Amino acid sequence: MAVSRTIFIAGAGIGGLTAALALAQRGFRVVVLEKAERLEEAGAGLQLSPNASQVLINLGLQSRLNSRAIIPDAVSIMSARAGGEIARLPLGEAVSSRAGAPYWVMHRADLQAALQAEVSDNPDIELRLGCQFEDAAPHAKGLTVVQRSGTARRQDVALALVGADGVWSTVRSHLFPQAQPQFSGLIAWRGTFEATQLPREYTSRRVQLWMGPGAHLVAYPISGGRRINVVAVVPGTWNRPGWSEPGEVAEIKNAFAPSQWPPAARMLIGAVDEWRKWALFAVTGLGAWSNGAVALLGDAAHAMLPFAAQGAGMAIEDAAVLAKCLGESRHDEASAIAAAMQRYARLRRPRVARVQRAARQAGRIYHLTGAAAYARDLAIKAMGPQRMLARQDWIYDWRA
Repeated sequence: MAVSRTIFIAGAGIGGLTAALALAQRGFRVVVLEKAERLEEAGAGLQLSPNASQVLINLGLQSRLNSRAIIPDAVSIMSARAGGEIARLPLGEAVSSRAGAPYWVMHRADLQAALQAEVSDNPDIELRLGCQFEDAAPHAKGLTVVQRSGTARRQDVALALVGADGVWSTVRSHLFPQAQPQFSGLIAWRGTFEATQLPREYTSRRVQLWMGPGAHLVAYPISGGRRINVVAVVPGTWNRPGWSEPGEVAEIKNAFAPSQWPPAARMLIGAVDEWRKWALFAVTGLGAWSNGAVALLGDAAHAMLPFAAQGAGMAIEDAAVLAKCLGESRHDEASAIAAAMQRYARLRRPRVARVQRAARQAGRIYHLTGAAAYARDLAIKAMGPQRMLARQDWIYDWRA
């Protein structure tokens, strides 16, 4: 393979596929390595605020996503202490007109399928399934990237390598072996159910955020409104790596006991027949995201708690900025590529760190108990929906 303007990406998740499209749009040839034999759904629902949706629209994905995504009318902030809604933040046209792009909720598999279809249609992108990144070493013309498919090993020379291979990143281990994901002490449970199972007021086109003692619950429609996605976050010690393990129905129901949670919240929990769980890990304080012609993207660089609904959004933003920095590099020499990678990291780190802090703070606020929860509810009511929504402007109004 000729090295000319070829960039390798390890990982075909949302960040990796978005980066492939963004780099191809900038004139690069892209090879995406994915160890899985086929791309499958990991996680269920996904929220994409305007900062992320505008990147996808600029990459030509709107027509593929319009039929898959839902634009919710509002976010309902619900309090277990109060027994119901304490504020309703308008989304829909209110956000689209304000931020210039829609707020979408959708099934993660629908977004991944749309990205994969767009990648498959692009002649400048090659997706190698069942092919795992193994090593990279500097080369006179860039990097030698070593891959493995089964027992066969292959080496290619490339201009650069992007590690978009998730929280347990092999590329990050190669660059910074001392950096390890840290368990948060929290476990996310996810499940879905048919929207017809519950009365319409429980399954309308809105995002429900239930705050309660030591735990919280999020629910919103996916799959064209036919299903409801539910994510419940509770404390725990189980911390097995990975995205999806079977969860016991009785365990999660006990975590949302009637003594602390009202019937409306428990009804959402009870509607799910099959639960999957994953331990929440974070990658913080990584001193560098790049080394020479290798850079990290998305969860590989900054896995975060999902309480700001920005994990996928930050990976999508990373992809846009990385492509812009590499595209604006005037030369393909190793020094110029390394400088572009450093510029990308320098531009992204402060914003991502701020979002990570916001997510951690949100989790603490959601889980307050007693008098602190009472004060929280009063503050939210006093602030009002417009001021609450305006607090998200710094996230939603971002542009690459």
